[in-house]
Amino acid sequence: MPKPALSLRALQISNIIIAVILVGIALWLLRRIFEPFVLALFLLIMIDGLARAMRTKVPWFPKPAALPAAIIAIVTIFGLAIWLAINNASDFAAQSGGYTARINALLMSGAQRLGLAATPTASSLIHQLNPVRYVSALARDLSHFAEAAIFVLIYLGFLLASRQGFGAKAQEFFATASDRAESDRIFERVRRGVESYIWVQTVIGVMITAASAALMFVTGLTHIPFWCAIIFLANYVPAIGAAIGVLFPAAFGLVEFASIWPAIGLVAGLEAIHFVVSHVVQPRMQGRSLNVDPIVVLLSLAFWGALWGVVGAFLSTPLAVMAMAILAEFASTRPLAVLLSRDGKPYGDAAPNGV
Repeated sequence: MPKPALSLRALQISNIIIAVILVGIALWLLRRIFEPFVLALFLLIMIDGLARAMRTKVPWFPKPAALPAAIIAIVTIFGLAIWLAINNASDFAAQSGGYTARINALLMSGAQRLGLAATPTASSLIHQLNPVRYVSALARDLSHFAEAAIFVLIYLGFLLASRQGFGAKAQEFFATASDRAESDRIFERVRRGVESYIWVQTVIGVMITAASAALMFVTGLTHIPFWCAIIFLANYVPAIGAAIGVLFPAAFGLVEFASIWPAIGLVAGLEAIHFVVSHVVQPRMQGRSLNVDPIVVLLSLAFWGALWGVVGAFLSTPLAVMAMAILAEFASTRPLAVLLSRDGKPYGDAAPNGV
C-alpha cells in the first residue's frame, strides 16, 4: 500500500504536468491573439523603462515629457526599421540583374573547381526550387506580419491609455496590506528583471552593431544601415541570434564583391566581433543583472520558438525571467525558481523575509 503522502505528492505532480500541457496547447491555439498582446506588453515595458531612465539619469530633462519622449523614440525606431526594410527591398530588386550575374560566376567557379560536367546557373536553381509553391506561404506570412504589427500598435495604445489605472486596480484587488505589498514586490521583480535583460541586450547589440558597421564600411559593403538593423534586432534572440544575424551581410558580400576573399574576411571579422562581445563582455554584464541559467535560456528559446515562432524566440528570455521572478515568491514553487537561476539564488542579494 503506498503511503498517503506519496500518493498525494504524485497526484500534485501529475496535475502540474497536465496543467502545463493544457496551457501550452491553449497558448499555441490562441497564438494569433497572444503574440501581439505580449509584444505590446514588451514594448510597454521598454517605454516605461526608457521614461524612468530619462527622469532619473537625465536631471535636466523635464519629467512630464519623459513618457511622451520615450513613446516617440520607440515608435520612431519601429518606423525606421520598417522604412529600412522597404527602401532596401526596392534597391535589391533594382540590382537583381547584377546579383544574378555574380551568382552565376560563383557557380561556374565552384563547378570548375569540383570538376562538374554541367555548370548550374541561378535560373536553373530557381527553376528546380520551384519558388511558385512558396508564394502563397510567403504572402500569408507577410499578411500575418502586417496584421500583427497593426494589432501590436493597437494593443500598445490601449495599454498606454490604461496604465494610469494599474496602481488603483492593484490596490482594490487585494484585501490586505500584506497581499498588496507582496504583489508590488512580485511586479517590481518582474519589471526589474525584464528591464535588466532589455538593457543588457541593447548595450550588447549596440556594441556588436557598431563594430560590425565599421568593418562593413572598411570592406566596402553597401546597404550598411539595413544590415546594422538586422544585426541589432537579431541580437534580441538569445544564444543564436547575433551569430546568425552577422551571417546575412557576409552572405550578401559574396554576390557584391568582385573577389571571394573580402567576403571571407568579412564573415571571419563579423563572427570574431560576435564571439568576443558575446563570450567576454556579455557574461560579465549578465552576471550582475540577469541571474538565469544558460540551459534555461536555451530550453526557453526552444519551447517558445516552437510555440510562437520568431515572436517566441524574441520573447523567450524575458518570459523566463518573469517566470523565475513569480515562482520565487511562493514557497511551493520556490524550488523551481532555484533551478531556473544561475547561482541558486533567484532573489540575488535581496531575499524577502522568511526565505
